[in-house]
Amino acid sequence: MRRGALVAMAGALALTGCDSVLEPDRRAGFDKISVSAIASVDSAPLYLGRAKGIFDKQKIDLTISAVPNGAASVTAATGGQFPIGLANTAALLVARASGADVKVLANGVSSTGKPGKDFSAILVPQASAVQGAADLAGAKIGVNQLKSIGDTTVRASIRKAGGDPTKVKFVDVAFDQALAKLTAGEVDAICVAEPYVTAAIGQGARVVGWNYADTTPNLTTAMYFTTGKYAAANPDLLRRFTAALVESLQYAGAHERETREIVSTYLQVDAGVPAKMVLPKWPTEVNKASVQRVADLARGDGVLTKSVDVDSLLP
Repeated sequence: MRRGALVAMAGALALTGCDSVLEPDRRAGFDKISVSAIASVDSAPLYLGRAKGIFDKQKIDLTISAVPNGAASVTAATGGQFPIGLANTAALLVARASGADVKVLANGVSSTGKPGKDFSAILVPQASAVQGAADLAGAKIGVNQLKSIGDTTVRASIRKAGGDPTKVKFVDVAFDQALAKLTAGEVDAICVAEPYVTAAIGQGARVVGWNYADTTPNLTTAMYFTTGKYAAANPDLLRRFTAALVESLQYAGAHERETREIVSTYLQVDAGVPAKMVLPKWPTEVNKASVQRVADLARGDGVLTKSVDVDSLLP
């Protein structure tokens, strides 16, 4: 695979404000709604639900727009560009701590909890002297977003292995650019999610830590959210959206082959990658204990400058 072959496809045309998402669809009785979703395997159930007509059953004409990370999704939602987004757990906690009007609607994606078979990993070049997460002291590590789920869980992985997470330097590297940066020697390690883990391994990268699985069992890594203002104004639409989303999560969990295949429709992936990648879990309920664990870790590491009331964020 040539460098940079995994490139997230551009999302649909961004809307200018939340008011436009409720314009009547040409199909009578349908509501238009646009969702900002992370360009990774995380978003597969959303795309699959649209493809299988699950959102149609709820009279929702769904547009999905790709964003690079959770912070971008939060910014889009709170700025009125999209009414709903998918963002990682830490990004939502950071947003809440800063006073952003974000409210979780439903679970998005969960770690498998199995080191060696999870959908996010820390990788190094094959020739690296690093043999495990404890050896990463002094390393420059590329993560998809600073002060977020990547650096928070990488620190947890290093700490669990007996290393010193305070001696690591994190740099912001998009998922689709991470392998190229690692190959070029611009970073010593990368933390990526599928399908980028499988692609990197296919190019000779070596896993030295399973950051999600190392952090806490059954970690809720990302969640769908809206703003409190939008939720108050659109209760019926959000009820229908959440019902369709829950059915989509269930469908993805029960139809592995179709879930793998849908990834190729919204990400440019080399042939063979979808069949080999490790799929996450898509439970319909948020694991509150795991969200609290991320909040505690982020607070201890300085990612959060103040504590967050997790109950006020969750459904």
